[in-house]
Amino acid sequence: MLGLNKKDAGLLFFVAILLVFAPFLLNPFPESSSLAQFNAGYPDLMQRFAIFGIFAIGFNILFGLTGYLSFGHAAFLGAGSYASVWMLKLLTINVIPAIIISTLVAGVFALLIGIVSLRRSGIYFSILTLAFAQMAFALAASVLTPITGGETGLQTALNDPRILDGANETGNIPSPSLFGLETGATWQMPVGDWLFTFNAGYYMCAVMMLIAFYVSLRIFSSPFGLLLKAIKTNQNRLNYTGVSTRPYMLACFVISGMYAGLAGGLMVSMDPLAGAERMQWTASGEVVLMVILGGAGTLIGPVLGAGFIKYFENIFSKINKSVLEGWFSFMPEGLQDIFVTILYPFVGKGWHLTLGVLFMLVVIFLPGGLVEGGKRIGKLFGRRKSKDTETGETNPAPAE
Repeated sequence: MLGLNKKDAGLLFFVAILLVFAPFLLNPFPESSSLAQFNAGYPDLMQRFAIFGIFAIGFNILFGLTGYLSFGHAAFLGAGSYASVWMLKLLTINVIPAIIISTLVAGVFALLIGIVSLRRSGIYFSILTLAFAQMAFALAASVLTPITGGETGLQTALNDPRILDGANETGNIPSPSLFGLETGATWQMPVGDWLFTFNAGYYMCAVMMLIAFYVSLRIFSSPFGLLLKAIKTNQNRLNYTGVSTRPYMLACFVISGMYAGLAGGLMVSMDPLAGAERMQWTASGEVVLMVILGGAGTLIGPVLGAGFIKYFENIFSKINKSVLEGWFSFMPEGLQDIFVTILYPFVGKGWHLTLGVLFMLVVIFLPGGLVEGGKRIGKLFGRRKSKDTETGETNPAPAE
């Protein structure tokens, strides 16, 4: 199927099902109504899940396959975002050219940085990528203000030329669209007592994420991917055999950067604004957390890690003291106050603390990330099933 083996095709199908039903299954705060609403709905959350999933998949191609840890991948995310906004301003409000250009610009940017950074490996490579990203952030925030908008950011405006769209006679700043359909458009479909809400932007991001995941599957199983795994295992041995690893590493770095640029372009397609904060080291650190949390080097791990962080970031940041008091309202007042006092620092503005604790627990007990946890659960059920089978064979039912 599509050049994939049975296992990879199963993973692709699983991700497709996850993307289709995630908006309905993962809506943490359903809207109150006479109908039970499945809101796809929670568009900002779901779009971030798909976009950062692409970002994490691309980073995993570099870190998971080669072991090279980049602390500067946010530079490509920011470069793609700026290129995308400029396409929306100069060319057309249609997001397709913007997404293509953002991916290509990020690839060129990654090529320039990779040529220098890949002269070193290990921690020195990581520091070089971090230095380049921070320089890019400084340039975007202050030096290149006419191009980037400085600290206020770059966004579309009413008087933008948009040469392919012609004159704007609406009197309003046009919203990004996909062949006339606004990416922020939603439509509802009542089914019995349920009300399903669909968001066009999310499903566009979901399709792009599915394509990105398919490409990563092909890369992992290709001879190119196998050589990247050999680089991770023992790069010196490859060099001794006469294989020059530099071109392969540079190609991997550029591909990974293009994934980040694609994610940046999709961000702008949902919200036509690009700021220098997307190039900060914290954004690079976040994608590292996603990949390690999900399972570095695994195929599905980055998707799970991105979804885990973005989903729980949204949940824990929305919980306030009144919500906690409602949860523990069945307790005596004194005991309720104790539980609320203990848990309150971990929610709301303190959600980062909860994420840190969860990340620590995963690293300590599941070094292989969430994927390892899934495998352990699968083995546990497999053992129970085998035990039940053995019990049935050794203790047959008495004959009538």
